[in-house]
Amino acid sequence: MFDARTSQDDYLPHRVAQFRAQVARRLDGSLTEEEFRPLRLMNGVYLQLHSYMLRVAIPYGALTPDQLRMLGHVADRWDRGYGHFTTRTNIQYHWHKLVDIPDALEALASVGIHSIQTSGNTIRNITADAFAGAAQDELEDPRPWAELMRRWSTDHPEFQFLPRKFKIAVSAGTQDRAVVSAYDIGLRIVEQDGQRGFQVWIGGGLGRTPYLGQVVRDFLPQADLLPYLEAIISTYNLTGRRDNKWKARIKITVAERGLDVMRAEIEEEFTRRRAEFSGVDQEVLQELRARFAAPAFRNAPIDAYDAAREASPGFRSWTDTNLHPHRIDGYASAIITLKAPGVTPGDMTSDQMRLVADLAERFGHGDIRVNHDQNLVLPHLHKSDLPEIYAILREAGLATANAGKVSDIIACPGMDYCTLATARSIPIAKDIAAHFRAEGLEDAIGQMKIRISGCINACGHHHLGHIGILGLDRAGVENYQITLGGDGYDIPTLGQRAGAGFPAEEVVPAIDRLVRAYLDVREDENERFIDAYRRLGPAPFKAALYPEVANA
Repeated sequence: MFDARTSQDDYLPHRVAQFRAQVARRLDGSLTEEEFRPLRLMNGVYLQLHSYMLRVAIPYGALTPDQLRMLGHVADRWDRGYGHFTTRTNIQYHWHKLVDIPDALEALASVGIHSIQTSGNTIRNITADAFAGAAQDELEDPRPWAELMRRWSTDHPEFQFLPRKFKIAVSAGTQDRAVVSAYDIGLRIVEQDGQRGFQVWIGGGLGRTPYLGQVVRDFLPQADLLPYLEAIISTYNLTGRRDNKWKARIKITVAERGLDVMRAEIEEEFTRRRAEFSGVDQEVLQELRARFAAPAFRNAPIDAYDAAREASPGFRSWTDTNLHPHRIDGYASAIITLKAPGVTPGDMTSDQMRLVADLAERFGHGDIRVNHDQNLVLPHLHKSDLPEIYAILREAGLATANAGKVSDIIACPGMDYCTLATARSIPIAKDIAAHFRAEGLEDAIGQMKIRISGCINACGHHHLGHIGILGLDRAGVENYQITLGGDGYDIPTLGQRAGAGFPAEEVVPAIDRLVRAYLDVREDENERFIDAYRRLGPAPFKAALYPEVANA
């Protein structure tokens, strides 16, 4: 087990050497592909349509400049010069040769990055709010807790062979930006009677049978976090189904057995584990809090920022759209969207990685984040530096002012890469974005979250999109279902299927009708699509999608 006190300097080289020997045995025929499969999955290696894919963990979405540069180096040296950031803040390389993967892992380990537990039926990458430590509305920085959970869960001997994969997210803001309701375990830092603790959710998950999580504990003292997590996961490990992988997630266990039954068993197990728990987590936590201490912010005028906003419409648009409020006056967090015209959502070139690393080092206290929307965030930027930062980003094609807009689309890799996919996601996302840019409607539409998945596994989180699109195979033809009203942030809601699916060539016209109907019925320009949908219900939007039915 990777103990909370264990140094990665010792642990990661051991794991790389172990996997290098396994790869050698596969290449010389000592291991069949079937025998090799569980070994490679333990190290984040998938066999996809065209080649092996390497998924690298970015715990709670946090990167240093050296780590981002190394990701760029790996892209250049062993892939095709780019990587793909996912909704779970990992990065994927889709063109690795198996013989090269141990060398890539060794290079990543040199800067403290690995691919352990990015696959398999174990506890996956811990995710958190991309604005952690910077957001105005957070009670405290959740990253120390996320790092504590990462150390505890890595190679945990009891939880390496769970019924199914297991995902944990933690959030600390009054607004949930980690989408905790969609996770196997979701944690929200809360206060009760002057004490900090966690509201604990269980049983969330998407895929072919989507469920929103339910609150199993309204308040858990912070000191009890790890024994309570162990109680939840051990209860699931014993009671979760293993006869059918489609019914093996904890969401199905909770749905079939009932929340009250699960809660009683979890509490009983928690009482036992808490009495035996050593409490080492609290000692380590103090070190982690020091590690994530706020940088040395500076107090400087922002006249240059204000002047640039007045002088440059492009800069003003970018700051209106891509900045997030910071807890320190004079600072902002900047979203770098990886959704420029014509690019694959979430893709980033090695040159762009190095450029953002340089910006973070020069202007951003060496702090870089990956967010749930497949974008990057520089969380600590002084506003006086933003005009120069914007100019550099613009030159690199990274200053698209579309964060949260109709072209800021989440999309899985789809059938262009994935063996599980039944339809393409990337071309649909590109076509929708290009269409509304060409129509000049992006600003008029405002915030609109479109999510696209290329199969029922829902890696594009289409269930949580204001507009969700699910690509399926219908007798050998790609067909796209549309869901409406999903939300993972303000009011957790699963989108509802609108009706019959559309062939690929009809998806953009259908979304165009839907969006124009919204523009016609909204109360004013400040009413978002999701708000209009909640106010009016699905009827006017279904009528726009299916005019032939409405006019029949």
